Amino acid sequence: MGDGRYGQHKDHKTLPGDGKKPHIIVFANEKGGTGKSTTAVHVAIALAAKGGRVAAFDLDHRQRTVGRYLDNRATTAKRTERDLIIPRHATHDGKTPERFEELFADLSEGSDFLVIDTPGRDDPFARLAAQRADTLVTPMNDSFVDFDLIGQVDPDTYKVTRPSFYAELIWDARKIRARADGATIDWVVLRNRVQHIEARNMRRVSSALDQLAKRVGFRIIPGLGERVIYRELFPQGLTMLDAGAFGEMGLSHVAARQELREMMNALSLPDVAIPQVA
Repeated sequence: MGDGRYGQHKDHKTLPGDGKKPHIIVFANEKGGTGKSTTAVHVAIALAAKGGRVAAFDLDHRQRTVGRYLDNRATTAKRTERDLIIPRHATHDGKTPERFEELFADLSEGSDFLVIDTPGRDDPFARLAAQRADTLVTPMNDSFVDFDLIGQVDPDTYKVTRPSFYAELIWDARKIRARADGATIDWVVLRNRVQHIEARNMRRVSSALDQLAKRVGFRIIPGLGERVIYRELFPQGLTMLDAGAFGEMGLSHVAARQELREMMNALSLPDVAIPQVA
């Protein structure tokens, strides 16, 4: 793993590495079924593959999807004798702030990135994590059911009428963070599982997101598509970056890897800079 500094990100003056705080990436959405945990694992592995020192913190002690995903990955590496990148990771017990702080500090130590996955429900530790985020990622499916989490629309015109409770929660988190250290949280709404079946619905959701983005200040980027391959990867803990595990890659694999590349570029995370050896 590389130990170098990172190029400065537009909103972050404190760079990860060299004893400084890691770049905190929080995946947060109070709705389940949005691909949040799968996306979090792929981002963690992608950053580690670029040379970043990455740790993962799973706050969902009930489902523990990220923790189980990475445990499966370690088992596969041992069973197949493959050299798979496995970020340090831990799961919170969901009970005490003291344990949260202990694990947060331990995983932050020596890390360039800390990827935090939160439960798909209201959770006090998820709120605490959101307040510490440098990049806050909210995955959502392409539907007004998911959109309702962050904004409400007029049933006839589909114009945004007001932000919803979750947008207000993130607004509060941003204010708390600004008072704490003057930093700005980069809120990213990730459009996962976009399906090109009902074009009119897609246009309406897109329009509503654009309207709300201007009002409450988030960026909209493309995420991962609805593909069976993502569900099949979990038992082995593999990701789309583990090309050697697939043998001959089909068109769906190639398309999925391209989606991942585009998503990583759009997240605009600090770059990994590997120091040159004289």
